[in-house]
Amino acid sequence: MAIHLYQTDLPDGLNLGPIVAIDTETMGLDPRRDRLCLVQLSDGSGDAHLVQIARGQSRAPNLERLLTDPQVLKLFHFGRFDIAALKQAFRVTTAPVWCTKIASKLIRTYTDRHGLKYLLADLVGVDVSKQQQTSDWGSETLSDAQREYAASDVLYLHALKVELEARLIREGRLELAQRCFEFLPVRAELDLLGWGDTHDIFLH
Repeated sequence: MAIHLYQTDLPDGLNLGPIVAIDTETMGLDPRRDRLCLVQLSDGSGDAHLVQIARGQSRAPNLERLLTDPQVLKLFHFGRFDIAALKQAFRVTTAPVWCTKIASKLIRTYTDRHGLKYLLADLVGVDVSKQQQTSDWGSETLSDAQREYAASDVLYLHALKVELEARLIREGRLELAQRCFEFLPVRAELDLLGWGDTHDIFLH
């Protein structure tokens, strides 16, 4: 496994293939308040590409092209948050997308454990550490532990998608899942506009 770290944007000419796993690290859990600090990407080959985002940065042309490329599927776990964080930072709508948390909730109705750590252990046989989850991602210099944690959030998403997709097909819920994925960018935009969980327009 190799972890590549870049400043402010992906390098010119980097091709991560037709399906790219993406995750983000921010200063907190409110994308309207807490700035984007890091974007992690993987093509599923075992390497991770980390992009540090500078405070006040509003453009990352190569990354933006990838996020909006209709020929590249962006693979997330809890994409609702990441899509919102990326839109808040760069004003672009990430699409098309696929979310392993939504897939899990649609197909693993026998459990309420849909966190990435549980999914990877249950379906892929990988144990990942969450120790660095709440560390300071705004630091100018990321520790080795932070880099490894950030990489682990994207390295196994391709394998996880394969397992979840097989179960969605088996239970006849793949089309329903796809419609949910298509709505995710809208759901993220609603969050940014203030219609989050406490003001959800879909509630009574």
